[in-house]
Amino acid sequence: MTALVTPFRDGKVDEEAFQAFVEWQIEQGTDVLVPVGTTGESPTLSHEEHKRVVELCIEAADDRVPVIAGAGSNSTDEAIEFTRHAKEAGADAALSVCPYYNKPSQEGMYLHFKAISEAVDIPIVIYNIPGRSIVDMSVETMARLSKLTNIVGVKDATADLARPLEGRVAIGDDFCQLSGEDATVAAFLAQGGHGCISVTSNVAPKQCADLHAAWQEGDMARFTHLRDLLMPLHDAMFCEPNPTPAKYGVHLLGKCLPDARLPVAPITEAGQAQMRDAMVHVGLIN
Repeated sequence: MTALVTPFRDGKVDEEAFQAFVEWQIEQGTDVLVPVGTTGESPTLSHEEHKRVVELCIEAADDRVPVIAGAGSNSTDEAIEFTRHAKEAGADAALSVCPYYNKPSQEGMYLHFKAISEAVDIPIVIYNIPGRSIVDMSVETMARLSKLTNIVGVKDATADLARPLEGRVAIGDDFCQLSGEDATVAAFLAQGGHGCISVTSNVAPKQCADLHAAWQEGDMARFTHLRDLLMPLHDAMFCEPNPTPAKYGVHLLGKCLPDARLPVAPITEAGQAQMRDAMVHVGLIN
């Protein structure tokens, strides 16, 4: 599953480039599209831009692959608004981040997601990313929320590799556990996870799709080869704040400009070199 970048041109969303990028992702084997997450620069998109990017993604996907629309906020009312729009636009599910900045308690997080689930009848994937939101949803709170009919899974970006196993034991295998950390995906799958919402697949969708296909087919030789091949690229994708390395990589593939919005700074020359070298290593560019 690809956490899609949002291309810009002259300070505005580049709608043509974005839809062409969606088309390429599908052609390359991406299973699910995830617009307007962190990598899609949701914090600096206006509400109108956020909703428009979701609509553009759904239109371009044209029911060929599912779309999980980013719909989170640290305001419960705002999260409900984005989630309601995702459903009305035709998204298959919504990705909803743990409320950031407010620092809610476990009970506050439970009540936040319960309110969203009761307001909008759409499958919801919780996005647990303590490094950005400060708060960390416990396995116990996740288990409580999993009992609500339309809370179906988690994107886990804790890099805690005990989590997928703890979640599997506490909740069961029907609760979909998705890694949010490309570099740990092999261990995450081995610990009971189901897949990955990937940043790396912005530039290497075929290789990432092949990695997961190899796992599902039990082809461990191919899986190990791809795991090792992709590791320098995983590192490069976060050599500087996301999404500037990802956008620069997509730019090297000729699919968008490298522009990001402030306060995310343009990628440095050192970051450019690291991304370029990693992409050459994988065989994405010469």
